[in-house]
Amino acid sequence: MSDYIKLPGLIDCHVHFREPGFEHKATMESESAAAASGGVLTVCDMPNTNPMTTTVEAFRDKVKRSEKVRDVDIRFFFGLASSEDISEFKKLMSDSELKKKCSGAKVFFDHSTGNMGADKSVIEEAFKVCAELEAPLVTHCEDVYINKEAHNIINSASNDKQDVSLHSLMRPCDSEVKAIEEALEFTKKYGTQLHIAHLSTGLGLKLVKTAKESGLKVTCEVAPHHLFLTVDDYEKLGTLGKMNPPLRTASEQQALWSGIADGTVDCISTDHAPHTLDEKNTDDPLSAPSGVPGVETMLPLLLTVASGGWPNPRSDRAEAQIEASDIVRLCFENPNKIFNLGISDELRIKVDTDAEWVIKGSALHYKCGWTPYEGWRVRGKVTNVG
Repeated sequence: MSDYIKLPGLIDCHVHFREPGFEHKATMESESAAAASGGVLTVCDMPNTNPMTTTVEAFRDKVKRSEKVRDVDIRFFFGLASSEDISEFKKLMSDSELKKKCSGAKVFFDHSTGNMGADKSVIEEAFKVCAELEAPLVTHCEDVYINKEAHNIINSASNDKQDVSLHSLMRPCDSEVKAIEEALEFTKKYGTQLHIAHLSTGLGLKLVKTAKESGLKVTCEVAPHHLFLTVDDYEKLGTLGKMNPPLRTASEQQALWSGIADGTVDCISTDHAPHTLDEKNTDDPLSAPSGVPGVETMLPLLLTVASGGWPNPRSDRAEAQIEASDIVRLCFENPNKIFNLGISDELRIKVDTDAEWVIKGSALHYKCGWTPYEGWRVRGKVTNVG
């Protein structure tokens, strides 16, 4: 006899649906189908598309494109990579209709997919303006100088260009920690509402916890790939395990689960970032694009842990504890509040928590056709929406 629970339609506050400009990887329609299949009925899409979402015109175009999607509510972040972008963001925030579709602004401390890294003066201006506009500011926290130095050291010391695990050394934990320190300094200076994306380190979490205790308006999210994968998975995954920030050690993974348990972590969001298999399977692994899909598999991975299991067959179970009520808090209540989304909890998803199934990329709804969780046995299947 199956055991069913009802949850509010989940919110994934960090996705890359790739449209416009990269429809060969994904479209709003394909990835929304994946999201809905996984119980996610609201998403917040990031600005590194083509054109980048850094003008009112580009933002309006995305909103127009999203109107063809019926099952998932798509909101959008506005990118801040230059002073001109910040001027455009001010215009957007004065438009009452477009503002309803805006989750906030996004600034990259270093380049990631789309090369939207901002210099320090623009980063500081973004904090100042977002505070004035009372808009949430999401930060991709990796320090450009530490990354560059680490990249040069690894390149000069290693002749093994096929070792994708070097990616984790080229974007080290210190890079994230340094960028978080800088972000918190700006937050303290301007009173900005700061949200740190895909936090991946224990020291980063400690900084956030201390900042919260001091009264700063800071929140953070962690991603399923950092909760369930570590550097040990590179051997099996190769470039399918490459993302920014990169995979970390088991001790860093455990710190994230501890951050969920003590309430430091506010959200779990996927950083859903599909690329084609052809793009991933390059002859130069370190040049392969960073990012993995995840919006359809987040809920079953978390429900597997809630049932007392552990989905990764290649690793020992982390000291991970989570319940259905925690999933609601982390994947609905908190993102709804942080980004002022105004999503009602009346639209429910029905989940068969006893349903066991094996994740297969070919059976998921992603246009890219693959998953880093291939072959994992999980529990929990969405059976109905409404």
